[in-house]
Order: sequence, then structure tokens, then C-alpha cells
Amino acid sequence: MAEVKEVTENQLAKIKDYIESIKYGSVNIIIQDGKIIQIDKSEKIRL
Repeated sequence: MAEVKEVTENQLAKIKDYIESIKYGSVNIIIQDGKIIQIDKSEKIRL
């Protein structure tokens, strides 16, 4: 089992910003070897 690395304040702030900036959509966190390597935001626009 891989050792879990510490999540940085910068990473948490980016995730929080993404969550607060979208009304409909998702935020995906990609983890490799116990470390966050990518954060994706997908936003949907309702018409």
C-alpha cells in the first residue's frame, strides 16, 4: 500500500475555488502514488 502524501494548502485552495466557481458540474481529483497530480473542473451550462 502506497504512503499517502500530505495535501498542501495550495491544493485545498484550488479545489475550494473550483467548487465555489461552478453551479452545475464536477471537480475530479487525480491521484497517483498517494499524491494529487491533477485537478480537473467540468462545468455544465443549463439552458
